[in-house]
Amino acid sequence: MKPQIVPDLLAPHLREPLEVGPVYAEEFGEIKEGELVAAGSGRCYAVKNFIPRFVEDDSYTASFGEQWNRYRRTQIDRFNGTHLSKDRFYSGTGWTPEELAGQRVLEVGCGAGRFTQILLDAGAEAWSLDYSAAVDACWENHGPHPRLQVFKGDLYALPFRQEFFDKVFCYGVLQATPHPERAFMSLIPFLKPGGKIAMDIYHKTGWTDRWRSKYYYRWLTKRIPHNALRRMVEWYVPRWLPIDDFCQRLPILRRIVPVLVPCWNYRGLLPLTDQQIREWAILDTFDALSPRYDFPQSLSEVRSWFERAVLKNIDVRPGGNGIMGNATR
Repeated sequence: MKPQIVPDLLAPHLREPLEVGPVYAEEFGEIKEGELVAAGSGRCYAVKNFIPRFVEDDSYTASFGEQWNRYRRTQIDRFNGTHLSKDRFYSGTGWTPEELAGQRVLEVGCGAGRFTQILLDAGAEAWSLDYSAAVDACWENHGPHPRLQVFKGDLYALPFRQEFFDKVFCYGVLQATPHPERAFMSLIPFLKPGGKIAMDIYHKTGWTDRWRSKYYYRWLTKRIPHNALRRMVEWYVPRWLPIDDFCQRLPILRRIVPVLVPCWNYRGLLPLTDQQIREWAILDTFDALSPRYDFPQSLSEVRSWFERAVLKNIDVRPGGNGIMGNATR
């Protein structure tokens, strides 16, 4: 953690200024191990492995820490040799690298840093936060970096000053929170007037396909211990993929089989090698079956959030992993 950012932080819930407490180790000009102390109450927050930890456990996000620390490089463009994350980021947000350069961006739900790389490459200052232990994967992938700050914290109680960020970016997160609308609303106060927000969320529909079949199984799979479920997915997905590939060549089976056996097979959809197809299938199948919460939304519901937040230039549309939303405060 960079000591110079401490004046820009506030103790979550308490909203008290923070001070640097005991420092046990420094490296790269940053605090590697130490404490932050709330000036009024004396409440302490650990800095561990360069990351301020404003929550002590992973709570409902534990499955994400499990997957991103095990597959921390899978979806990072510079490691997988694609530009899939870059393309998704810019097509979804409508932002440009020139627009991002020099801007302070709050990235909520950074995971292993799939989109953190895009922000840093554009010259933005990335303030990347996740509730889960995925923050360690993000740091391993991208830190140390002069324009990167990583935080372990709760999006319902962010440790920042209000109206502090030029942009807020939140992909792959809101549906996995206990109250998606409240989670969305909690982000708005931290955006500067005139600042932009980009989010996405799963789309609630009336039909079933490969990607929505998970809802038949999640009542059970989300109750299985995460490491046991991960091992189960790692065992059956590579064995099932060749069968799934065969079924995709037959019109009737193409529709039925993916609903019966959950397997996120991107063959023919993404420019990935055979090994990457297997790894992405394992990762995203686990990602679909393991989270405690999964609350898709309708277009009208998401649009109403933006309207109640009194945002401008609202653009809510199908896209990405379901619904994409962009607006200006």
